[in-house]
Amino acid sequence: MVSTQQFDVVVVGFGKAGKTIAMKRAKAGDKVALIERDPRMFGGTCINIGCVPTKKLLTEMAAFELVGGDKDQGFATAVERRNALIEKMNAANKGMADNAGVTVIVGEARFVGAHTVQVTGGEDELKISGETIIINTGATPVWPPIPGIDGERIFNSTQIQQIERPQHLVVVGGGPIGLEFATLFSGFGSQVTVLDAADRPLARFDEDVAAMAAELMEKRGVTFINGAQVTEFVEDADQVTVRYEGGEVTADAVLVAIGRKPATAGLGLEEAGIELNERGAVKVDEHLRTTAEGVYAAGDVNGGPQFTYISFDDHRIILADKWGVGKLHSTKDRVIPTTTFLEPPLSTVGVSRADVAERIDAGEVVERVVKIAEVPILPRPKILGQPEGMARLIVEKESDKILGATLFCIDSQELINTVALAMRHDVTATELAEGIYTHPATSEVFNALG
Repeated sequence: MVSTQQFDVVVVGFGKAGKTIAMKRAKAGDKVALIERDPRMFGGTCINIGCVPTKKLLTEMAAFELVGGDKDQGFATAVERRNALIEKMNAANKGMADNAGVTVIVGEARFVGAHTVQVTGGEDELKISGETIIINTGATPVWPPIPGIDGERIFNSTQIQQIERPQHLVVVGGGPIGLEFATLFSGFGSQVTVLDAADRPLARFDEDVAAMAAELMEKRGVTFINGAQVTEFVEDADQVTVRYEGGEVTADAVLVAIGRKPATAGLGLEEAGIELNERGAVKVDEHLRTTAEGVYAAGDVNGGPQFTYISFDDHRIILADKWGVGKLHSTKDRVIPTTTFLEPPLSTVGVSRADVAERIDAGEVVERVVKIAEVPILPRPKILGQPEGMARLIVEKESDKILGATLFCIDSQELINTVALAMRHDVTATELAEGIYTHPATSEVFNALG
């Protein structure tokens, strides 16, 4: 027997935007259902398998690098501590939803109409209808159709967090996820080989900072092989060989990290008149409305930048558009900082040097660049034993407007937010450089960029 329940708001997926909207609307008096297929994902990707657990592993790695010890035990201990933290955070997220009055339903959701979702959990089925529906199902790892990819020694970014430490790890993909895990495993003493189809390491960054970052990673035991198109995985009892055009490399384990795609499979979107764009993401307008009236899509599933903080901003866009809560804004002209978690982290916002090279040559734009180790007023990186890196501001000469920044230094994941805030509110480069910053603090790098 299939029962039907009516709600004011139905959220499909326990991600950052969805859970936040669900709790806020429940507290506002709406009847809210939050559907999640897997109890291990209460709280979303970031809490359970993404940024939080991987940063916990990186924190444990940094501590291990300071004191040393048995590498295998060190990594195993890090995984145990990661799992303990995630278990607590998963339970806390479920508790917050319950306490807010949200009805959490575990099961597979599939649209059977514009405002009706069928939820299947084992032999039970439930139809749920809602005036407003939020799709927040996130993204899944891209798993390319390469022969042998289903081998037992080949992992995605979720699975790799639970393995025993490999002596040699091959990472297929040179993007942020692959480089983060390359940093992590090299910190625990694994030899790491990065196979990347791009023509140089860290190809999405300016050549000078990319070369500096690649050199530091190579010192950690990371080898880059670029222009490498993987053609086959061949596994035996003890190892796996990765073949690529022009060569092969043998290792204990392989991480496939070539990106993530919107998780839309099995949702029955066509039944609701919800269209996908050319990249397979749910098609949305600047206010995150889908092609079905009253249905929104938030987070990775809508094809925007795949960051938790973007999902959080998505929830504000939807609250303002649907319920008039908060400042009305849209996805247009967002200033989005990013960080790739190397050692030290590499953060960017706005344009790169390559983006405005012609304007620099014409004298319309200037770059302000310092090497961290050469800045005498910046002792914090030296105190912490990480004086490596550089910082760059891209500034429009006439207006003194900040157009972009690249910060490759300790604490850059925090500093880049200050630059992004300055850009959003038209704080000039001179004003940023004239700020009074506590000492010793890495933010003093802004004084050096005057």
